[in-house]
Amino acid sequence: MSETNASAGRRAKRRRIMLWSLLVMAIATMTLPLGGYLYVSLTPAQAADAGRAAANPHANYWRAVREGDQGYTAASGPYTTDRLINNGGENYRNLRNGPVSSIAPWVLAVVVALILLFFLFRGRTRVEAPSSGRMVERWSGGERFVHWYVAIFFIILAITGMSLLFGRAVLIPILGLPGFAAYASFAKVVHNYSGPLFMVGVIVQFLAWVRYNTFKGYDWEWLKKGGGMFKRGVHPPAGRANAGEKIWFWIIATVGLIGVCVTGLIYDFPNFGQSRELMQTVALLHASFAMLWIAISLGHIYLGTLGVEGAFKGMAYGQVSEEWMKQHHSVWWEEMQRGSGAPQAAGEQAGGKSAPGPAST
Repeated sequence: MSETNASAGRRAKRRRIMLWSLLVMAIATMTLPLGGYLYVSLTPAQAADAGRAAANPHANYWRAVREGDQGYTAASGPYTTDRLINNGGENYRNLRNGPVSSIAPWVLAVVVALILLFFLFRGRTRVEAPSSGRMVERWSGGERFVHWYVAIFFIILAITGMSLLFGRAVLIPILGLPGFAAYASFAKVVHNYSGPLFMVGVIVQFLAWVRYNTFKGYDWEWLKKGGGMFKRGVHPPAGRANAGEKIWFWIIATVGLIGVCVTGLIYDFPNFGQSRELMQTVALLHASFAMLWIAISLGHIYLGTLGVEGAFKGMAYGQVSEEWMKQHHSVWWEEMQRGSGAPQAAGEQAGGKSAPGPAST
């Protein structure tokens, strides 16, 4: 027994060393580019360049052109204006390649670091009661199909979208200009056609699950106790969806469906007479909301896979153990007991089917 304990201790120590090493490397990787800002701030040539720009006799002229009076043009079309230079495009480019593209990676990095730290100190949330072998239905086949339909399109859109947003900084050094141009053309087509299909799935998911995601009095207790994720042995009450899942559901309905999907449709179909200024604003909103959605989704993905034992099997196969249900969704478990009786062990029913609960839609 002592050898077993010592072996387990060594494995735990190696796991901690590995996680801390990954965290240190991630922080170092994010911090290293800041050296470029330090170099620029200490270089006196910057001040000389600023002085030369201020003394440029053409600067005031082109500044007036960019802000200037309307003229006349014989061209026609939705994006035609009477101005020689429209400064909105430059403002859009500066915002897209500036705050949006520079802040978003840090947000993702912070979320990943917090998840790693949480896993390092808390570990996986496991089912505490011994298994009886009895299973209950958590998700119906239709619900799982819609979930994985949305999840697959979400991953495709996240990868292609981030490729287009960060491609200049990340992919051009790897693929080169011709390689990135070919990939970006492909990614843009995939992103544009996947967006409307993804939105259909999100709407179906919303309609199917909205009835389970209204907040109840016991949800406040779940939130106060952090869902029991920070302390073993704490299991606050929850219905079919706990308070955390309900918050995630309404984030999808607001940030996802309205902030990302609706702006994506406007951006996807510019042939309805949208102005250039509207398209630029929509593009910035779409990218910002999408990055926020992706950052929050990392927590959902962690809890649904590595973070909570049995959660992934529930969505993969539709069933969870009786003990899992009692621990994580006690209110729903009691409702199932009153509505359809106790579950049976796998194989007790004819045909080897497990007893269904009232969760099917």
